[in-house]
Amino acid sequence: MSKILEIFNTMEYGPAPEAPDAVKAWLDEHGRKFGLFINNEWVTPKGAKFYPSYNPANGELLAETTQAGQKEVDAAVGASREAFKTWSKTPGVVRARYLYAIARNLQKHSRLLAVLESMDNGKPIRESRDIDVPLLARHFYYYAGWAQLMETELRDYQSVGVVGQIIPWNFPLLMLAWKIAPAIAMGNTVVLKPASYTRLTALLFAEIVAEAGLPAGVVNVITGSSSAGSMIVEHPDVDKIAFTGSTDVGRTLRKQTAGSGKKLSLELGGKSPFVVFDDADLDGAVEGVVDAIWFNQGQVCCAGSRLIVQENVAAKFIQKLKNRMQHMRVGDPLDKSIDMGAIVDQSQWDTIDGWVKTGIAEGGECFQPNIALPEKGLFYKPTLITGLDPAASTVQEEIFGPVLVSLTFRTPSEAIELANNTRYGLAASVWSDNINLALDVASKIKAGSVWVNCTNQFDGASGFGGYRESGYGREGGREGLFEYLRPTWMDRPRPEFVLDEKKKWGEHVPTLPTQPGVARANGHSLPLVDRTPKMYIGGKQVRPDGAYTSSVLSAKGKLVGQVGDGNRKDIRDAVEAAHKARTSGWAMRHGYNRSQILYFIAENLDARNAEFVKRIVEMTGRTQKSAQAEVDASVERLFTYAAWADKYGGTVQETTLRGITVAVNEPMGVIGIACPDENPLLGFISLMAPAIARGNSVVMIPSQKYPLSAMDFYQVLDTSDVPGGVVNIVTGDRDHLVKTLVQHEDVDSVWYFGSAEGSYHVENESAANMKRTWTGYGLLRDWMSREQGEGHEFLHEATQVKNIWVPTGE
Repeated sequence: MSKILEIFNTMEYGPAPEAPDAVKAWLDEHGRKFGLFINNEWVTPKGAKFYPSYNPANGELLAETTQAGQKEVDAAVGASREAFKTWSKTPGVVRARYLYAIARNLQKHSRLLAVLESMDNGKPIRESRDIDVPLLARHFYYYAGWAQLMETELRDYQSVGVVGQIIPWNFPLLMLAWKIAPAIAMGNTVVLKPASYTRLTALLFAEIVAEAGLPAGVVNVITGSSSAGSMIVEHPDVDKIAFTGSTDVGRTLRKQTAGSGKKLSLELGGKSPFVVFDDADLDGAVEGVVDAIWFNQGQVCCAGSRLIVQENVAAKFIQKLKNRMQHMRVGDPLDKSIDMGAIVDQSQWDTIDGWVKTGIAEGGECFQPNIALPEKGLFYKPTLITGLDPAASTVQEEIFGPVLVSLTFRTPSEAIELANNTRYGLAASVWSDNINLALDVASKIKAGSVWVNCTNQFDGASGFGGYRESGYGREGGREGLFEYLRPTWMDRPRPEFVLDEKKKWGEHVPTLPTQPGVARANGHSLPLVDRTPKMYIGGKQVRPDGAYTSSVLSAKGKLVGQVGDGNRKDIRDAVEAAHKARTSGWAMRHGYNRSQILYFIAENLDARNAEFVKRIVEMTGRTQKSAQAEVDASVERLFTYAAWADKYGGTVQETTLRGITVAVNEPMGVIGIACPDENPLLGFISLMAPAIARGNSVVMIPSQKYPLSAMDFYQVLDTSDVPGGVVNIVTGDRDHLVKTLVQHEDVDSVWYFGSAEGSYHVENESAANMKRTWTGYGLLRDWMSREQGEGHEFLHEATQVKNIWVPTGE
């Protein structure tokens, strides 16, 4: 009896090792050396350089893989391009069969995949076996369905082309599934580069895919260092880049792809909050913390690494957590009874240890349980640091290891403020037995995934991705498809421009008075009463800060009006007004209210129809009929987005969760919009209307050449119940003003429909804080066309998806 009681008290488990024999046999079959998987064949370049892959749990050499060079990258991209010619035209039902076959084949080899993942990565076998590999198959099953449905449900879209995909080392198989499955389902072809530390499961996956019969060239896998990744990113025949990894590398990729016309999706770092209210099931929340931060040794981008506990239960909760940490087991990843495995590499171990020492130096109290670690291998104890200031670097920066920092709060509003006190926005977890409170807090935390009374929930049917410096784009779910599609009318943008290195982009000398001979003629004995529009900021007409004016000339070179020549201060004032409008409740207004305001705008614009027609004719020299068509289309477009204002709120995702997963289309926030010169009124409205319909506030830069229609339009706004600051209008040199917008930390997205060179600079500058951008690359768009000038593309750019997971049951 005493022996049984002792077992229950100590909760000591004997080892339950998983056999590595099958993995070793597979490695031996390849001679422990792997080439590159190109066109469904193993390719080993002449004179290839190999580099080793070690088991982080014991330092054992597993295999050597090839370092790809430019020639091999060219071969992989070439194979992918050739395969795209037929794969993109393969009927959806056929592509679905292939994805289904891949999913079945993955299940048949699931044990081999799981064991190899744990040996190569260091994660516990129970995580590889019970989470990673099942989700791998789930994604291919899920996207097999979308391949089947593409021709009916996504008939307005086409494949993007050749997709370069770069994945990290923390979830090699899961990240592979997130990227490859939707890409090939939509008819794209893939060149994938796994992380330098973890290459082996991607190579095994390639064999399994070939065994399933996937046509040659659809999926190619190359290995190598970051230089191989850069070759993929910069390859001119790659149409899209999908990347998961650190925010710093994401910045580099944004700069490398700037102005190229390549689509880019980035799933980057995080510092996710784990919020515990005093009414939560504290024991359940403790187990949630274990899953949130010590899952995969904390090497998780969405790890709940910031514990935020209500002050009146903080001491009790921390003590419960410390007691739980004392019973955690760290050891051999192939032992089915352990909680944590090995850190992936010595350099990562050193980084983690360095952050712990930093946390102590910053005044934190470090707790590590008194548990045994294996004598050999890269193991690190679960770590808790308390007593830090919210601004401490250990609290603010991503550690990417088993290190938890703890803070306290008193009120829900303070909890939300602490949760959002980060440059990241990938995920969050909220724990409370009050579902009203939990859902309210979840709606206010800025993160792409929010788990209520649970954590680290994933499913093929639900999108995953970040806000702010956690990146943009979504992987998983229906929303993840749009990263691998473009509208059927749109060719791959291939902008052509030459950077002028001598001229700093955005430089602008204020304009001077017009020369004699272009003055405005009126044909009357008395001159016309001067009517020079001001800026429109915060719902008020304001003079330009610099007190400069620019002239607007007609197609024949005659002066037809003047507008303010805006500067950096005007943009800053406009952004401040837009931010104030956003935080004062525009985004929280019901879509019905926003729709009524848009209908009112349309009504008041139509009441002044003739005036706007005359202005367009006067500025552009176009015919009366053409100008009339533009004004009528502008009214219709306002009606379109009034209709969408309460119909694009989101969906309930069909996940495997016992409960509900709600995808909410949240507004981006403050959007800076630079309008095209073509169709000066319609282009302005086509961009403004979807943005404000979905709850954003905007800073509009009208057509630089023909700004007067937009300046007349603010009088329409004044009479249409539009709250001050929702729409702000600043005139002047487009690139000069956009440069300030894209560099502004309080602007969440920039839409730019100017030159190809300007598009490059907007994308390049956006890397500073990973601002989302939408650029036209200097290519003309038919704004009169409903296909090109309105619809889902615009609504997609105006929103970001938040998935809120709510389990049900006792």
